[in-house]
Amino acid sequence: MARLSRTGRRRRRGWAGWLWRLLLLLLLWLAAVAAWIVWVGQRDQAIPADAIIVLGAAAYDARPSPVFQERIRHGLDLYRRGYAPVLLFTGGYGGSRARFSESQVARRYALQQGIPESAILIESVSRTTRENLQQARQVMQEHGLHRAIVVSDPLHMARALRLSRELGIDAIGSPTPSTRFRTVQTQWRFLLQEVYFFHRDLVLRAA
Repeated sequence: MARLSRTGRRRRRGWAGWLWRLLLLLLLWLAAVAAWIVWVGQRDQAIPADAIIVLGAAAYDARPSPVFQERIRHGLDLYRRGYAPVLLFTGGYGGSRARFSESQVARRYALQQGIPESAILIESVSRTTRENLQQARQVMQEHGLHRAIVVSDPLHMARALRLSRELGIDAIGSPTPSTRFRTVQTQWRFLLQEVYFFHRDLVLRAA
């Protein structure tokens, strides 16, 4: 009986050891994914291209949210520095009561900043990052545009570029130089969200 009891304890310790090892591997994996997302978001790869895709974000009626305004400003800066002759704003209507789509708000902002209307393209039906890029790809194809600089927040850049590759867009990333997610709490929440989306996209791609 004592021998059986000792065998049972050793078996339980063995299982506990394996569970701890698996938990440690899982934590290391999640930390590596998070580090990769941060690393991608710190790299500005901007080179001459055909278009600058500014990914949509929230808008308050006719005003861009602080996050969206930061993206728009960076897109305008790249345009003025001669990286591409076309700005492509993405983003649909935020709700049934929205008077303007996100891309219309961005176009209005750009026009107020002196950008010529002929240099601006928009799409107004997308609601997600994937849809932003799907619609941008369609607009680019319609206008004979090939390479694009994708503009978004640093922590969003890894997912944006990953989806661009999946959709066959020849894209390089140029994250905003600063982010409106300024508090540690909001940055951690955004990072955890992106780690989740990384794994969700893996599952969806494998399904």
